[in-house]
Amino acid sequence: MRKWPLVLLGFVIGIIILPALMCLYFRVGQPPVAVADNPLPFEAQIVSVPLHARIDREMPKQSPLAITDDNLTAGMQIYREQCASCHGLKVPSKFGPNMFPIAPQLWQRHKNHPDVVGVSDDPVGETYWKVKNGIRLSGMPSYKALLTEDQMWQVATLLSVADKPLPPAADKILVTPLP
Repeated sequence: MRKWPLVLLGFVIGIIILPALMCLYFRVGQPPVAVADNPLPFEAQIVSVPLHARIDREMPKQSPLAITDDNLTAGMQIYREQCASCHGLKVPSKFGPNMFPIAPQLWQRHKNHPDVVGVSDDPVGETYWKVKNGIRLSGMPSYKALLTEDQMWQVATLLSVADKPLPPAADKILVTPLP
């Protein structure tokens, strides 16, 4: 019979007091909101675990577009216009590394896996999902209202082969610096 007051006290602390303290911290405390602030403990896990679960559940398994010179060149033109300012070209973006989280430089080789460029090791459907839907709280916008299905697939297809030689017309777009 004496356990009930402890259970009730635990319930009150866990359900009422702890959330109230968290709310107070966010209202008058100093939560990390600036790009230069250190992230909250477990922030990466809190965001990435549900993101990857959703992408795995919803991403298309394959591209409806063939990997052709025309599709890669069209994808590169769209990438240059819509993506390069954050994700860079052969020359990294100037402000993408100053975002939080940092915008990955999609034409740079991975330090630990030099055979991988950008997201070339991701399934093409995952890249398409990110282009179409965007990623909350990351600066990555949704392009479903801005690009056609084919255009989103052209960008995703292009990035899936970023580790391979590109057609000359696409490569010329890639190496031309942004204004």
